[in-house]
Amino acid sequence: MAVLENSNNDFRSDFTREPAGLRHFPALVLNADYRPLSYYPLSLWPWQDAVKAAFLDRVTIVSEYEEVVRSPTTTIRIPSVVVLKDYVKPQRKVAFTRFNLFLRDEFMCQYCGSKGDLTFDHVVPRARGGVTSWENVVAACGRCNLRKGSRSLKQVGFTLRKPPRQPATGELMNLGRKFPPNYLHESWMDFLYWDAELEA
Repeated sequence: MAVLENSNNDFRSDFTREPAGLRHFPALVLNADYRPLSYYPLSLWPWQDAVKAAFLDRVTIVSEYEEVVRSPTTTIRIPSVVVLKDYVKPQRKVAFTRFNLFLRDEFMCQYCGSKGDLTFDHVVPRARGGVTSWENVVAACGRCNLRKGSRSLKQVGFTLRKPPRQPATGELMNLGRKFPPNYLHESWMDFLYWDAELEA
């Protein structure tokens, strides 16, 4: 079994949900076109998965940490960026989920613009025949949601920040770039381009 040098053996495998796990050397996973599989959450693998994928020749290692892992017969530096050898085709249709809805609306109430304490609201209330769809559901703060209730926008004097619609996959990917995680390893930066302006 591989042993990580200069660290302990208390590893976590879910780096996108456990910030403390980020210090345990996650690898940024890029598609075969050298773009992250996802930006939000950022496509990260535990170091164990990255080493295994490299051993099975499923990825190319682009960058490495200084730390190494050892087995009885092998020593390998921990990958910090890996590229899939086979291209993973992005889904054409974006799944209608709470997370994707919030991302489309940039984690902002579509009535007042506040952030935090978000839920979702039917623009045309279900009591009035409104359906649960991309075109009729928006992110809303608890206060606006409670105030609106089952009334129409006109009745409460609300206006939408932007008309709700189904986003394209690429659109959500680009929106995800606006929300980088708290931890970004320096070896990842060339592949992320967090909306940085290029020098002329």
